Amino acid sequence: MSQTTPALELKNLSVAYGAIRALNDLNLTVDKGEIVTLIGANGAGKSTTLRAISRIVNPSQGQILIDGQDVTRQPPDAIVRMGIAHVPEGRRVLARQTVEDNLFLGAYVRNDNKAAIQGDIHKQYERFPRLRERRTQLAGTLSGGEQQMLAIARALMSRPRILLLDEPSLGLAPLIVREIFSIIRELNREGVTILLVEQNAQLALQTASRGYVLEAGDCTISGPASELARDERVRKAYLG
Repeated sequence: MSQTTPALELKNLSVAYGAIRALNDLNLTVDKGEIVTLIGANGAGKSTTLRAISRIVNPSQGQILIDGQDVTRQPPDAIVRMGIAHVPEGRRVLARQTVEDNLFLGAYVRNDNKAAIQGDIHKQYERFPRLRERRTQLAGTLSGGEQQMLAIARALMSRPRILLLDEPSLGLAPLIVREIFSIIRELNREGVTILLVEQNAQLALQTASRGYVLEAGDCTISGPASELARDERVRKAYLG
């Protein structure tokens, strides 16, 4: 961990669904400008970690700190206002709304005038030209890759400093996956800090600077992504 205050820090974070412990005393840091990845099998607690940070689920114990400020009990909209945007697993676009309506809704916490928001929509169209082509199309009629682009673009409409990405490659063709991850790297170069959940461990470790391995709610291994990619336990379990 760096000597500066992390952009995001989890301290002894635990989450339970009834009697089931989904996370056990997780400690994690993401420094400003980093891409950090969480890898692990289904049910390991990766998505639960992101949901806890964005306050969709309540931790049973521990702390969530943003720039050193404890936000553990803040409501979800306050987390978005503090610069955290969550792209959930499965895209979760508003299927019966147009592409452009989805983008407008991504800016719901902003106090800007409509012209400023429209300007950011045009920026997203420049980043995702296919969305411009489909701006009046219902989001539910888009392909999986286009919906993923829309989900990311919608999250960016809140002008986040930290982006939580949950399984961005899920169900997508390899060509689209490469395109999505190229955009993820580009966003990071532009200054967005990223916490990435990704089942494709090889791709995740190629993209991130550091990683954490979760197993049944416990962090079992952590370190630089290059070291995790060489770790025999990680290679055997997740890299094939």
